[in-house]
Amino acid sequence: MAGKRILSLAAMEKIMKAAGAYRVGEDAKEALRDSLENIGERISKEANEFSRHARRSTIKAEDIRLASKDK
Repeated sequence: MAGKRILSLAAMEKIMKAAGAYRVGEDAKEALRDSLENIGERISKEANEFSRHARRSTIKAEDIRLASKDK
């Protein structure tokens, strides 16, 4: 995913602290953000394919759930 980032580094820190981290480095926040944005883009693309296959222009939660299942 190139260009402007969507998720904030502050949100990444909150996620890691909720998981038990005491301190979080900037590089760790950036790495988590990159990973989550890549995963989100991949799931969104596949969910879009599911919605188009169902002849819908709207992605529904069901499409996201199907696209996010481990293969």
